[in-house]
Amino acid sequence: MNNIQELFKRIFIKPKNVHLYELALTHPSYNADARTKNQDYERLEYIGDAVLGFVCADLIYKLHPNLDQGIMSKLRSYLVKSSSLANYARKIELHEYIKTGHSIDSKKIAASDNILEDVFEALIGAIYLDLGINKIYSYIKSFMYNDIKNIDFDVLTDYKTKLQEAMQSEHRDSVTYVVVDEKGPPHDKTFYVDVMFGGMVLAKGVGKSKKAAEEDAAKNALAKGGI
Repeated sequence: MNNIQELFKRIFIKPKNVHLYELALTHPSYNADARTKNQDYERLEYIGDAVLGFVCADLIYKLHPNLDQGIMSKLRSYLVKSSSLANYARKIELHEYIKTGHSIDSKKIAASDNILEDVFEALIGAIYLDLGINKIYSYIKSFMYNDIKNIDFDVLTDYKTKLQEAMQSEHRDSVTYVVVDEKGPPHDKTFYVDVMFGGMVLAKGVGKSKKAAEEDAAKNALAKGGI
């Protein structure tokens, strides 16, 4: 695990309360080894999630004055989804600073969107509590501004919706999604899903959540054509 001071330099902050950031970078598995409680990122993740959602909504509102509420909500959801936040975390190599228990391999941390999302939100929470709303607004704006300003609105129509619309243009029945397998430990599961229509498997999908696996299955079904 890298020195936390390197992270502060990477994200251009001068902390007042370093302990907040140490908590933000501590995975719950560490408590099992250290026999501690609540000495991890989970409480900070809670406040960070709220702050991130607020700042993201504010930037969307100001940068896209002509969008209606529905599209703004879809855009915010797209920007703060697990894979998006995990990618932001990877850009600052956040996985290099996360402290875990012996039950989790460091390679799993780097590969897990869910863990990286949680820790990134906790980091947002720590910055907010330590340095205030102006600093965290500026930080979030630094990595979200271009993504919000230059968004390709086509990405906001999810594959499940596209598949449903395509099927209902020809048939009255809806497609269904069936979880056929789950692998991995509870904190880092992988889901395997079939998308079904009329008893036939249209396509298969894989994801780190049921929703992600369903989206992947719908995407694969659409890619086959002739739907």
